[in-house]
Amino acid sequence: MSPPSGAVWAYRAFAWPFLRLLDPETAHEAAIRALRWGLVPRPRPRTYGVLGCTLWGLEFESPVGLAAGFDKDAQVVDAMLARNFGFVEVGTVTPRPQKGNPRPRVFRLTRDGAAINRLGFNNTGSQAVAARLGARRRAGIVGVNIGRNAEIADAVADYRAGARCFAHLADYLAINVSSPNTPGLRALQTRDALEELLRAVRDTLEREGRAGALPLLLKIAPDLDAEELDDVADVALAQGIDGIIATNTTLARPDSLVEQRRDEAGGLSGRPLFAPSTAVLAGMYRRTGGKVPLIGVGGIETGRDAYLKIRAGASLVQLYTGMIYHGPGLVASITGELAALVEADGFANVADAVGADHRS
Repeated sequence: MSPPSGAVWAYRAFAWPFLRLLDPETAHEAAIRALRWGLVPRPRPRTYGVLGCTLWGLEFESPVGLAAGFDKDAQVVDAMLARNFGFVEVGTVTPRPQKGNPRPRVFRLTRDGAAINRLGFNNTGSQAVAARLGARRRAGIVGVNIGRNAEIADAVADYRAGARCFAHLADYLAINVSSPNTPGLRALQTRDALEELLRAVRDTLEREGRAGALPLLLKIAPDLDAEELDDVADVALAQGIDGIIATNTTLARPDSLVEQRRDEAGGLSGRPLFAPSTAVLAGMYRRTGGKVPLIGVGGIETGRDAYLKIRAGASLVQLYTGMIYHGPGLVASITGELAALVEADGFANVADAVGADHRS
C-alpha cells in the first residue's frame, strides 16, 4: 500500500478525532453538510490515462466510484465528482419519502474497519432527488440506485415509478433488491420474481424512450448460495442486463470481528466484506463468461483492493465505508496506487486487467 495522501493524513489527524466522538449517523450528516457548504478542501484534480475506460458508451476518467448509501439524497454529487471519483451513485431512492428504521441504526466497528447499518432506505423521495439532480452544475457520470418503499404491497410498481422518474436524469439505473433492511426485499432475487421485475422496468424505460440507451444494473447480495447465483446469472444473460453490482452488505458475522457491536442487526460493510464480496464477484464473472460488466463493491480501502476486484472481474469498483475511517481523500490514494499497479503488470489500460485472474 502506498503512503496515505495529504488529504487522508489531514482527515485522520484533524477530522476523525472529532467525528468519532459523534454518533455515526450524526457524523455522516455533519460530513454531508460540510461538503455541501464547501468546507472540505478540494484536492488537486488528478487523472491517469491508464485508468480511463469506456463502458455502456460512457467515458469514465477512472473506474473508482462512490457507492450508493453515502449520498442518498443527491445533496453532494458535484462535490464528490470534484474529489477524483470516476462516477457517483446516489440513493437508494424510493418513490415516496421514507424515514427508515428508528435510531440508532448505524454502528462503527472501528478495529474491524467495518460498519453495520439498518437504515431502511431513509431518503427524501424520488421527486426531491430528481429536483437536485436536475440542478447539477458539474459534468460527470451519475447513477441512481432505486428501491421500494417498505409499506408498499406492489414492489414492481415502485420500481416502475423509480425508473420513470430517473429515466432522463441518470446515466445508469441500479435496481436494489439486496438490502437486508427492508423486509421481503431480498426475495426479489429469486428467478421468477427477478424476471418479472426486470421485464417491468424495461417496459417502463421503453415507454420513456430510454430502453437500450439507459444502462440497467442489478445490485445483488453477498449471501446468495450457488443455486441462487446461478439463477441471477441466467436471468441477467437472458434479460440482457447491462451490469451487476456485487455486492451489497452482508448479514454474516465473521468470527474475526472483535468489536462489541458486532451482533447488531443490519448489514455489515467494510474490510470484513472484502473477501466474500470478491468471491461472489469472481463467481459471477465465471457464470456469465465475462459477458456482463460487473461493479465490485465491498471492503475497498487501498488501490490494491480495487485492483484485486478488477482482476477478479470488475470493470468498475465502488467504495464507501473506507471513507468513514480515512475521509473523502481516500479516493485519490486509491486511484494513484491503482494506476501504478496496472502499469507495473504491463497493462496498457485498466480495462485490459478486467478478469485477468481468470485468464491466468
